[in-house]
This record gives sequence, structure tokens and C-alpha cells, in this order.
Amino acid sequence: MAVALTVLLATTLIVYLDRAGYHDNAHATLSLLDAAYYATVTLSTTGYGDITPVSDGARLANILVITPLRVVFLIILVGTTLEVLAERTRRQWRIGRWRSAVHDHAVIVGYGTKGRSAVQTLLGQGVAKESIVVVDPQRRVVEHATADGLVGVVGDATRTDTLLRAQLPRAAQVVVATERDDTAVLVALTVRQLNKAATLVAAVREDENAPLLRQSGADVVVTSSSSAGRLLGMSMLSPHAGAVMEDLLTYGRGLNVVERPVTRAEAGQSPRTCSDLVVAVVRGRRVLDFADPEAAVLQSTDRVITIQRAARPERD
Repeated sequence: MAVALTVLLATTLIVYLDRAGYHDNAHATLSLLDAAYYATVTLSTTGYGDITPVSDGARLANILVITPLRVVFLIILVGTTLEVLAERTRRQWRIGRWRSAVHDHAVIVGYGTKGRSAVQTLLGQGVAKESIVVVDPQRRVVEHATADGLVGVVGDATRTDTLLRAQLPRAAQVVVATERDDTAVLVALTVRQLNKAATLVAAVREDENAPLLRQSGADVVVTSSSSAGRLLGMSMLSPHAGAVMEDLLTYGRGLNVVERPVTRAEAGQSPRTCSDLVVAVVRGRRVLDFADPEAAVLQSTDRVITIQRAARPERD
């Protein structure tokens, strides 16, 4: 726009300074408005013919100056159009390629404090950025997510078309981290309508809304306000215990809570023989406490929830 306006103004100035060499069918002399009009129709190759150069100097200026400016103006016009069309085509091609390739990905609904923390945990556990899709109604928030290397979708997650753009029917995990509990319930219902197999984890502010989310299809419901309150109470009574719990909740620092499959060497053995500290055993759909008699012997199909020390960053 700046270059195009500069070319237009330059042409107007050239015509106006040599206005005596032009003939106007409507007026005896050319005004500044007439010069701007002639420059506009000339650069756009419209050429009505009502204003024409008649003197040798005006015609020479049209040949040597205004015609090159016309070419520059057309290059700007056509080039900008082609650039917009090419960028739109590349964007559609990238979206189509991503949609055809993505599967078993994680969809994060809401990229606030809870959503960003969930993403950081997934990244710390080795999930690729390309496998995380953020859905949020605010374009600014989605732009922030894409700047972080994630895939972003702008829209209301309670609407089916928004979740379809995030390829939710092919997702493996869904995290609902909206600001409002009623929105979380609607999102969970919409998610379960499109995908019944994905693991659905949702956050709510109030305990009384947790049963609604479970009835809406959430596999795990985390109550943010009460969980924070319990951590505060524990920290008050036992600051060290509170610090350990905070350490366990912060992935990648100190101690981590990790779920992993039972190795071949561990099958048939006691959880106490594992190299890391086993706190629970997942058998089928049940979670067995480490002290449960049924968890005394590990099976090859079990998964164990363990506490591991986070890997220390390498020093140069």
C-alpha cells in the first residue's frame, strides 16, 4: 500500500507540474484533482481518454516516466494478489496435510494457566508439539499457542464444527481446562458425542460440579479449588510434606509420578522389587493400592504408577 500510494502521488505530481501540456475535455486547465484523476485511470490502465497529453514534453514524460510507474503499479497489484492467493493455497495445503496425518493426538480445550500447565507436562513426558492441538475462543490466545509451536484452533469448543477442525474424533486424549464449570460440562458432552474412546480429563472449580462432569463422560475430574485448598492445608500442618507434593505435581523437577507398563523381568515379582518406588498398580480398569493383597504379584498386563527421580539436565 505504501509503495502503491507513493507511485500514485508521484504520478499526480508529475502531471500537475506539466498540466499545461494536457488537454481536458471538461475544463480549460487541469486542477490538482484532475491530475490525480488522470494518474488513477492511467496507472490502472483504464484510460477514458477525456484527459490526454498533447505537448511533446507531456507525451515524453508519459513514455519515460509514467509508463514505467504504471508497470510498477501493476506489478504491485498483481504481485500482492498472487501472494495472497499463494499464501491461502499454502495454508489450505498445510491444513489438509495435517488433517490427513494427525491421529492419536491430544486436544487441550482452553489455554489459560491450567491448559498451559497441562501442555508443559505433556511435553515433559515426551509428547511432540505437533501432536498437541489447542482450542480456545480467543484468537490472541491461539496465536500465543502457535507461537509456542503448537497447533491452534480458534473457536467455541462446545460447538461440533470447532472440535471437528481439531480432528477430535481421531484424538487419544482430551483435556478440558475452561474457565467456567458449565462450559466444561458442555464441552465434555460434545467431546463424548464425537469420540467415546479418548481419555477425557476435565478441571472444575467447585466440588459440586464434579459429578456432572463424570456423568458427561469425563474419565478423571480434577477440582482445582479444593485441590489447591488441600495442598495449602497440608503445607500449613507440614511444610515439608507440602513441598514434596508440589514437587510431585511439577513434572521434570525433583520427583515425578510416572505410569509405565510392567517389564518382562518384573512380571511375577513383587512391586517392592522394582527399581523405582511403586505406589499403585493398574490392572484392567482398577487401580490397586501398593498394599492391596491383589497387587502383591505383578502381571505382565499390569501398569504401575511409580515415583521416579527427574533426569538432571546435562551441563556443558
